[in-house]
Amino acid sequence: MTNIINYASAAAIPVFITIIILYGLKEKVKVFDTFLEGAKEGIEIVFKMLPTLIGIFLAIGALRNSGIIDFIVKLITPLTNLLQIPSQIMPLAMLRPISGSASIAVAVDIMQNYGVDTLTGLIASTIMGSTETTFYTIAIYTSCVGIKKTRGILLAALAADVAGMIASVVICRILS
Repeated sequence: MTNIINYASAAAIPVFITIIILYGLKEKVKVFDTFLEGAKEGIEIVFKMLPTLIGIFLAIGALRNSGIIDFIVKLITPLTNLLQIPSQIMPLAMLRPISGSASIAVAVDIMQNYGVDTLTGLIASTIMGSTETTFYTIAIYTSCVGIKKTRGILLAALAADVAGMIASVVICRILS
């Protein structure tokens, strides 16, 4: 059964590309020219997003290296202890909406220090699966389409992230 799944997954993309080419030929579309036009548009989108990406990466680097995250964690530790939320996941909770790579690094660090089968490790894993890199996603999508007013989008997305994080803690506590 595993061999069939491996074969199907390896063949999926070439089969899909072949179907697209055959359909294009049937409809008398210049497939390669259409592909080149799409590639050109893709490069233009990358150039439009580049300033946003540079700004986000700069802000993430400054945040991680400044020590402000550790300071905030120390400030809110009494509250997290009262709510029975492991304070070790707070850096992940703060970085997850901002950066996928930074949050992966923090999650890996949590797994290495506390283990994958601990409550802290389970909560970290669940947070990674139930939340999004909100600022990054909003910045990329809104800059591509030219949307300037993102306040409503940002509030709704951050509320969803908070809900995902709270649900992660509650569900992991119930199931462990």
